[in-house]
Amino acid sequence: MKTIMPVAFCLLSVVLLPLGQCWEAPLFCHEYECPEFTVVNTYESFEERLYASSRWITTDITSTDNHDVADGFWKLYKYTQGENTEKRVIPTTRPGLVSVNEAGENGQRQVSVSFYVAPDTVLPHPNDDTIKEITRPSGTIYVRVFSGVASESDAIENKNKLKEDLQTAGKLFDKNRFDGAGYEPVWILINRHNEVWIHAA
Repeated sequence: MKTIMPVAFCLLSVVLLPLGQCWEAPLFCHEYECPEFTVVNTYESFEERLYASSRWITTDITSTDNHDVADGFWKLYKYTQGENTEKRVIPTTRPGLVSVNEAGENGQRQVSVSFYVAPDTVLPHPNDDTIKEITRPSGTIYVRVFSGVASESDAIENKNKLKEDLQTAGKLFDKNRFDGAGYEPVWILINRHNEVWIHAA
């Protein structure tokens, strides 16, 4: 009975309480805070996840070129390590996100990089005013997982494969937006967990 009761309570909480009440981060988050989600369905080549609303720090970059992406993440990393008005270190989280919107403001392509912000974190003001906080609303995201040291071409290839699989499965999705999520630091070269996210329409 002792082992059954906590499980029963957690299952009941899923119904009665907000997403995340019984959240346990997956292994690929490496014991860091990461955005809360529930796996709704698992398909042969992708997952359907329901994500809770989440906060992120983000900065716009020029392109998805590896150099531009690295520069953007370095800017965010320096902010989290004390380059802010309070010289305060912000807790490390997962994942790092590269976001692309092919039909952004004024119809222009927009690219940004982001770090997840752990719940209850009070963010200091950045010294660099190109860094801002955003909130991503709750919603359904389709996710394809791939390994290796992800390059720009790897992300595009997996994004295209995910789109094909979603069309085959009859899923409606946003054709203009996608995200690439990385969960390991750059010096880890093996057993890397990468994801491509496409938002449900």
